[in-house]
Amino acid sequence: MCIESSEYPASLESHKIYRVLADKDAAAEGDLRIVDESGEDYLYPAEWVAAIDPPRQLRTSLLRGSARPFSPHNLGIQPTAFGRGLPGGG
Repeated sequence: MCIESSEYPASLESHKIYRVLADKDAAAEGDLRIVDESGEDYLYPAEWVAAIDPPRQLRTSLLRGSARPFSPHNLGIQPTAFGRGLPGGG
């Protein structure tokens, strides 16, 4: 769930649940690969999101609406490489 969006308010909405894609290289840098409001995945600082563990019924519903293939690891917080791939050339 997004807890900070002030730097990219058009890309992330506070208190909204976003899908996180596994990215070990990005994780090593303290970032997350997040599918944002554009529908594409970009790197954001891991501290901008909080991990949640939704009930099974909600998780199933969220994944059903996802346009990308699902992996159970996509629901976890996987830090990613800060500063690379940020919207707006960050």
